Order: sequence, then C-alpha cells, then structure tokens
Amino acid sequence: MIMTVVQALNNALQQEMQSDERVLILGEDVGRNGGVFRVTDGLWQKFGEKRVIDTPLAEGAIAGVSIGLAASGFRPVAELQFDGFSYPALDQLVNHAARIRTRSRGRFTCPLVVRFPYSGGIHAPEHHSDSPEAYFVHTPGLKVVIPATPYDAKGLLVSAIRDPDPVVFMEPKRIYRSVKEDVPEDSYTSPLGEARVVKEGSDITLIAYGSMLHAALQAADAVRGRYAAEVIDLRTLSPLDTETVVRSAKKTGRVVVVHEAPRTCGFGAELAAVIEEKALLSLEAPIARVTGYDTVMPLYRLEQFYLPDAQRINRAIETTMSF
Repeated sequence: MIMTVVQALNNALQQEMQSDERVLILGEDVGRNGGVFRVTDGLWQKFGEKRVIDTPLAEGAIAGVSIGLAASGFRPVAELQFDGFSYPALDQLVNHAARIRTRSRGRFTCPLVVRFPYSGGIHAPEHHSDSPEAYFVHTPGLKVVIPATPYDAKGLLVSAIRDPDPVVFMEPKRIYRSVKEDVPEDSYTSPLGEARVVKEGSDITLIAYGSMLHAALQAADAVRGRYAAEVIDLRTLSPLDTETVVRSAKKTGRVVVVHEAPRTCGFGAELAAVIEEKALLSLEAPIARVTGYDTVMPLYRLEQFYLPDAQRINRAIETTMSF
C-alpha cells in the first residue's frame, strides 16, 4: 500500500497496540485531536482514553511519567509536539531513562520511545525547526533513530517499541507527507543500528539521514555521468553502523557528510572522526561537511538559506573530487 511517513507511523502504532496491550501512547493532543501532525489520528477512538492519553503541556512530566510506566512493565510511546520542546525532557531522559539499566545493575530496563517532529523545512516559528540529535547521541544509554522513508518509518518504529531500552525517535517533519512509497500492510521491522546503502557508487560517499537523504540523492543524480556517488542513509545514529560507513569510505576514498544541525559539534564531526580513525590511509581528500550554520534556526524567510540542499552538496562534491 502506498503510504506517507505519517500514515506509516500511524500504521505501526496501531499494529503494535493491537498486538501488545502494554503499548500506551501519551502526549500533548495525541488523543482526541490525533497529534499536531495527525500521527496518532484515530487511535484514541480505537483504543480509548486509557491507552491513548492526552497530557498537560509539560514535557518533563510526560517523560517522567513514561519512564515510570516503562520501568513498571508498560511500553509507552510518548509524543513531544516539536523538536525544540524536547529540551525540558532532557533531565528525565539523561538522568533517569538512560541510566536505569546501569543504575539497577540490569534489574530494570526502560522500554520507552520518545518521538517528536524534527528539523526544518516547513516554515515554522521558533522552537519548531531545531535539529537536536547531537544532545541525545551524546548520552550513553539512549538509542537515536531518524527515518528517511515511509518504509523505514514503520519498520524502525516497530523495532523501537519492541526494544528493551529507551529510544529517541526523531521524525523529519519536512517529509511527513512529501515522500510516498509502497509499505507492507503486515507488521515488519527495520533493524536498529544498521545503515542502508541507498545508492551504490565508486567515486565518493555521501552520508546523510532524515530529510537530508533526499537532498543527497538529488546531488548524486546531478553529478551522475561524471562521478558515481554512493549514498548511505544512517537510519540510526546511536548505535552507529560504523562498519558500513568505514567500508564505503575505504571503497571510494572521498566522503561528504550532510546534516542540517549546526556545524560545530554536530553529528558530522563524530562521523569524520570515526572515518579518520578507521580509514585514514584510504582517504584521497579531506572529509567535507555540508551542514546548517552556527546560528539559531532562522524564521521562515531565511530558512531556505540555512538548510543544506543539493546545490551546496554538489559544491562539496566538486571540491572533494578535485582535491
């Protein structure tokens, strides 16, 4: 069945709630209204208010209650309305969710999913277009997942719900409805911790995730005929599929990393460090980073100048290939 990312996520939630009574949904406007982007649309009507729970506007409380539920045997899926509103939940996620397994010496786990709309591209106001993945990746004990396609949105969310540890599930809002593909109606999983080689190539590696995958694919298509670009969708930032990344870097000898978060201490820096450590002698050029800028995400009139696009990626490809 052809689905958007929103429809695929909704389908995953519905199937997991049907198959496992421990799965609960809670968050701001997830019930009657079906979520700010309608990801939970229809679930309140189908499963009732005891399993699809509207909460106050209090992200720290949403995370804290969810952690308690997870430690007590439930599998909560908490929705935070926007990326910039995830920061009040950091205290609970960093100090409690990520540490329960270690703190209890394995007696307790925290099978929690915290999902929220992520990144820019929809002309939203302040606090609605942030890319905070580095904060979560930096925290040991948290898994971080960012899907780029409807197929993976469903499969990765199912895997995240079934995982025994806390997963931060970041959904690129720009592709919520703009990307469609065939998604199986039956339940399936996409593995956490495994990147996907979306396009094979031999000259240069483009590494991206979320909506930036589509910009990377556009850039690869633009240079086709001159350069054969390999494109990797990370899918999971933590744990990172180092093997796939390093293997591709050794194969092509040239790498461009793309993300829309600010450049300084962004995830691209970690990728560059890993590649340098494990594939330095195979590199033919410095690793290039195409990223957002070290500024607060601008309002919508300047958004197009902030976000990486195929043209900026192409410039990085040309510079890297001519080194």
